[in-house]
Amino acid sequence: MKKIIFSIIFIIVVIIGLFIGYRFMDKTPTDSKEDKQDVEKKNTIADKVNYQMEHLSLDEKIGQMLIVYYNGTEMDDYLREVLQKNKPGGFILFSNNITSYDKTLKFINDIQSTAEIPMFMSVDQEGGIVQRFKKLDDVNFTAIPPMLELGKTKDSDLAYDVGKVIAEELRVFGVNVDFAPVIDVLASENSSFIGNRSFGTDKDLVAKMGTSLAKGLSDNGVIPVYKHFPGHGSTVTDSHYDLPVITKTKEELLQSDLYPFKEAIDSGAKIIMIGHLAVPSIAGDDTPASLSKEIITDLLKKEMGYDGLVVTDALNMGALTNNYQEREIYEMAINAGVDLLLMPKSSTSALQLIKESIVRGTITEEQINNSVRKILTLKYELLQEDNKLNKDILASDEHQQIIQKING
Repeated sequence: MKKIIFSIIFIIVVIIGLFIGYRFMDKTPTDSKEDKQDVEKKNTIADKVNYQMEHLSLDEKIGQMLIVYYNGTEMDDYLREVLQKNKPGGFILFSNNITSYDKTLKFINDIQSTAEIPMFMSVDQEGGIVQRFKKLDDVNFTAIPPMLELGKTKDSDLAYDVGKVIAEELRVFGVNVDFAPVIDVLASENSSFIGNRSFGTDKDLVAKMGTSLAKGLSDNGVIPVYKHFPGHGSTVTDSHYDLPVITKTKEELLQSDLYPFKEAIDSGAKIIMIGHLAVPSIAGDDTPASLSKEIITDLLKKEMGYDGLVVTDALNMGALTNNYQEREIYEMAINAGVDLLLMPKSSTSALQLIKESIVRGTITEEQINNSVRKILTLKYELLQEDNKLNKDILASDEHQQIIQKING
């Protein structure tokens, strides 16, 4: 009888032990939504980033480095499948994505809802000729004047207000990144294809107006992206079609074109865009800045002290595609120190080619990890709260008063 009782007790103990062990295993870090939500709510930013770095696959890490685009106005099966499979870290909107308020808002919400980690929802909303949201059928966005006109006012408070208005209007749609301001210093008002997108020819004025507008954006919930390092202000060639070459010496650039970027860095810039332009005096040859380690790592990061994110200009521009193969572009950009790849040919091919390059040893996984850690840190710092504003803000007295001030 004692043996039977002992056997029963032993079996019960074993069953309890197995059950506890199973429950313990079930509670260890996994990809379960409950565990991720717990990490999201309770831990520090560093803890959240560490958790993600431990649990993201290599594909998912590479995906965080991609900012993609799509020629459509609504979520379809193809786009949903691509976003869910490749999990890009960001999306850029263009005028052809924007129709009515309701349809555009739904499109953006549908894109963001595919992501477990918030996406950089981005747009080029500079003012002047580059305002993607001017196309809305049923909501009046502010017609922001060209930056050259704004620069002529020399009013940094007005530049701040312009940033504030742009940010509030973008946040109505949940847009959290603006590829602005342009802080290229013009050699003369008629000497560059950048034209009236720049604040002007005075480096101090460009720096003052650019950092003020950027502060207006960031103070109101939108991350500014300073562009186009190291400066398009003296180029006549449009990098959408061919590669511009800057003939200035490094010393000349430090005294002019690079000055506003140094001021932006000192003011806490989070993201800087690298232009597709060659600077032989720094790179040693005609390698575009966006693919040059000498320009990105040695100059921007080490010499100028920048530790934020580096994003390329669009990778489908002729300055690159006319001269480099797709694999070369990704390899050279990442090795140069780029963190975010804007508008790769396709997210699927980018993922595959970058993975192959890691296997081949032409890119290291450590480089990917370094970039993704910085990306996640910025996202957890700035993108965790709901970024949207009610569209009623567009009709608010304060908003309208600032618009009247902008329009003079």
